[in-house]
Amino acid sequence: MIARTDAYDIVLKSLTEVFAQIGTPAPDKVGEDTVLVGNDAVLDSLGVVQLIVEVEQRLEETHGVSLTLANDKAMSQRNSPFRTVGVFAEHVVATALEAAS
Repeated sequence: MIARTDAYDIVLKSLTEVFAQIGTPAPDKVGEDTVLVGNDAVLDSLGVVQLIVEVEQRLEETHGVSLTLANDKAMSQRNSPFRTVGVFAEHVVATALEAAS
């Protein structure tokens, strides 16, 4: 199982890495409510895809867990599980829990 704090750290580190990859400075303040998808998003759609892939890779490297975070269930939800950093971290935990059962 992946702890919420670990998932949150992985999302933050991955977001920092994505900003470095695309050559865009990270916002001054990044936290739970940082918007990833929709109005006021800090990333474009390609950046979100890069973030998802980066999180998946970090999960495998640090926890030995192979997850597909952008699965059919995630993509069919009414509210995107990628809309904010905090919601994304919750999605990581929920997906890992589902995969373990």
